[in-house]
Amino acid sequence: MEHTISYIMLIWICLSVGPIMTAEADLVMASEDVSDIDAYKAGEWFEFRIHYGIFNASYATLELVKDTLQKQEVYHAKGYGRTTGLARWFFKVEDRYESYFDMSDGRPYRFIRKIDEGGYTKDIEVNFDHEQQKAYVNDKKHQKKTTFDVNQDIHDMLSAFYYLRNNYNTKDLVVGDTLEMKLFFDEETFPFRLKYLGKERLKSRFGKIECLKFTPYVQSGRVFKESESLTVWVSNDDNRIPIRIEAGLMIGSIKADLNAFKGLRNPFKIVVD
Repeated sequence: MEHTISYIMLIWICLSVGPIMTAEADLVMASEDVSDIDAYKAGEWFEFRIHYGIFNASYATLELVKDTLQKQEVYHAKGYGRTTGLARWFFKVEDRYESYFDMSDGRPYRFIRKIDEGGYTKDIEVNFDHEQQKAYVNDKKHQKKTTFDVNQDIHDMLSAFYYLRNNYNTKDLVVGDTLEMKLFFDEETFPFRLKYLGKERLKSRFGKIECLKFTPYVQSGRVFKESESLTVWVSNDDNRIPIRIEAGLMIGSIKADLNAFKGLRNPFKIVVD
């Protein structure tokens, strides 16, 4: 299960990053075309239950609060994941992710990744300078500081999640559309693609939920068995939150389900037959 929690958190936290460019359809995100809803607010909190085969492998939480960074009021997102129960005996995971981002346009200012996955550890802080288009990376574990060029619209894995929830227009999505994005993660910018598969009603512990279904393209071979082995279901309401993620791994499979939530800005819609 090495790095599995990080990959799962990467997928359900960051369904994408802006601006969005399309490979198969005209879905360019002009400000006058995107949704004008507010999908989240400070005080929002999620808990996800992650299953590895028959095991309840871990829990992951994500919360959003207001904070101050360099005398500026910002949103502060905090993600935390850990293995539990029997899985913790075999593989101990403690992962923490944080992002400080702008309350108006969602641009990230600081990203923190501190993880311990079975002895594999990282302690990294990234500070973004959008005017200079630079990312300043402080690898605290190895006491190493480096600077990377980034594009002006770069996001980290947490700020991307919130940016997209407020900025994509679901009404324009057509089955087969592929969204392409850029994300800064682990000291590099990499492409992230998301293919829209259509709408689906999903049974959950809260009842039936109408979802938008996506498959993210990820690198196959290291953890996932093929590039399209991930599926993500997002609520088709004004909250736009991940309800479920399923992934086929090199050995076995993993599933993450929304287990609890509070502090949503908008009504959480349940389908009544």
